[in-house]
Amino acid sequence: MSEPMTYARYLALDELLAAQKPLSDRHDELLFIVIHQTKELWLKEIIHEVKLAKGLVAAGDLEPAYKALARVSRIQTIMTLSWDVLATMTPADYLSFRESLGTSSGFQSHQFRELEYLLGLKDESFLRFHAERPAALADLKAALEGPSLYDLAIAQLAAHGLALPAEVLGRDVAKPYAATQAVEDAWLAVYRDTKRWWELYQLAEKLVDLDDALLTWRYKHVLTVERIIGGRPGTGGTDGVGYLGRTLARRAFPELWSLRTRL
Repeated sequence: MSEPMTYARYLALDELLAAQKPLSDRHDELLFIVIHQTKELWLKEIIHEVKLAKGLVAAGDLEPAYKALARVSRIQTIMTLSWDVLATMTPADYLSFRESLGTSSGFQSHQFRELEYLLGLKDESFLRFHAERPAALADLKAALEGPSLYDLAIAQLAAHGLALPAEVLGRDVAKPYAATQAVEDAWLAVYRDTKRWWELYQLAEKLVDLDDALLTWRYKHVLTVERIIGGRPGTGGTDGVGYLGRTLARRAFPELWSLRTRL
């Protein structure tokens, strides 16, 4: 006879609550672990929702995709707020256990890179950090080599009758996306006649919500890291705040930003 389902069993609480394994005796290390493990759980859900949205957009079923994308934006807000919790840790608190981290770094999060790939921020150089984890590497390669959410959104522009050149629609989707005038013109047409292109317009704004929230998360990350470690190098070998600051220039959906100047 099977045991009755309980809250603890359903959520695998014994396993979940045993997954925090501080390597030092410092009080604040538990907070550091919980914040980052929670981030990875939310990334798992975000990836789940983005994959659903990709399938819906690919099928031309745009309205149901809005819900998934709106959910992602709400999760991104929670993730950004979590930096405020981490910021309660002072530099002295962090430095008391930092050596325990070795060369580990959030820079090595395969789920964050997978999310970037799914949105359209392709960069195969990150694959090398996951060679020792075959399953994670396979997920990353699939996201890198498949069309991104933005590739699929652009394909919908063409499917709705907006003119786009073959080199845009047939590009190598594993390569970094480069903004083009043709794509900006197509989105501009959508924004100039929102009544006619209402579904595409709503999709575009949901994408901007995602990009906006991702940039806000990055910015808060920069501030939190600078507050805690200043200009010290990152544990993963980057130049810390300098590297993070450079990521603020990245846009997953560049033409959705640039078209605004022309409206």
